Amino acid sequence: MVDQAEIHPARLWKQMPDAEKLRAAEAFWRDPEGAQQQVEAMALLAQRLKARPRYIQGLAIERKAHHLAHYVGMPDLLAARLLVSYHLTHQRPMMATFLDAVGIPHENGLITSELEGGAVSPEKIAAGVKALEASYSADDVKRYFATLLAQDPDTWAGLEAHLKS
Repeated sequence: MVDQAEIHPARLWKQMPDAEKLRAAEAFWRDPEGAQQQVEAMALLAQRLKARPRYIQGLAIERKAHHLAHYVGMPDLLAARLLVSYHLTHQRPMMATFLDAVGIPHENGLITSELEGGAVSPEKIAAGVKALEASYSADDVKRYFATLLAQDPDTWAGLEAHLKS
């Protein structure tokens, strides 16, 4: 079992295959809701590349995505945003399937209201796991569960049992 203390967005990011990191970074740069984190990312890239932030800002999304996908030492907050961008852009059907099985209201995989009642019960978690097992790769499911757990360990504590090394 994975220890919750070991689940950090930066560690999840580091474990992602390069192709998925690139997809996540492209989704991140195209996300209109991520302007604040995009400014932070431009500053990090400018510092790493010894360039001005204005130069980074002017790069094509594909170039910015490439640089960000290969950034070493990704901060947790930025990694968390990259993971969310990745899931919202590339994994919505999986997210919707899981949330339907768990019984959480959502709009195309995006939770639409504040979750009440604390942690999601182990029975509901088990139903969600079962719904994903047959249709999605184990790596994608594990990444999604780890992302949920990293974002909200209290609500998603039951997922910890499903993250095996």
